[in-house]
Amino acid sequence: MYAKLSDTIQQLQVDTAQMSERIVILKPLIEYIQRKYDEDQQININFICTHNSRRSHLSQIWAQTAATFYGIENVHCYSGGTEETALYGKVASTLSEQGFQFLQLSEGNNPIYAIKYDDNCAPLVGFSKKYDHSYNPISHFAAIMTCSQADGGCPFIAGAEKRIPITFEDPKISDNTPEQDKVYAKRSLEIGQEMFYVFSQISKKNDAAKVKIS
Repeated sequence: MYAKLSDTIQQLQVDTAQMSERIVILKPLIEYIQRKYDEDQQININFICTHNSRRSHLSQIWAQTAATFYGIENVHCYSGGTEETALYGKVASTLSEQGFQFLQLSEGNNPIYAIKYDDNCAPLVGFSKKYDHSYNPISHFAAIMTCSQADGGCPFIAGAEKRIPITFEDPKISDNTPEQDKVYAKRSLEIGQEMFYVFSQISKKNDAAKVKIS
């Protein structure tokens, strides 16, 4: 992991007492990942929100980073929306401040980014797309609904093995206000904390000494 990102990860400690309600919400995702891992299957996770511009990208990026951090193999994280817009610029700048590296690969209204958390790991590809875009898996995946609008407005996700609502407050509420930097940074860390908690709970084969966040 990049040094600055490693410093950010140190801020993701979980107070299980304060997070008790969220831990209940996260449990179905932990169980899904654990079952797939135990069966030596590919673990495909598609994070979905309305515009695929903020929360779904934050979740995808932090989840893939957490899987690598805890050595959980065969994890492939994706994101999508009920409609296509663009990865919001403040998301990219916030994650850059927290230690990720963004390389813009294309211009236009919906630019494509390569997003790296380690020099020796393949980058994530970030751009806005519908959840059923050809870039995303068409079957054998978990659909994680990161906003209530997408969860309510999209009752059926074709190909999903499991549908799990894990919703977050939209940082968009702070756009064009003096609080924007603070709100985006806080939301990113909240999502990172929960994704790191999820992967810290996966029991690895022959790993009796696994360290969990607590």
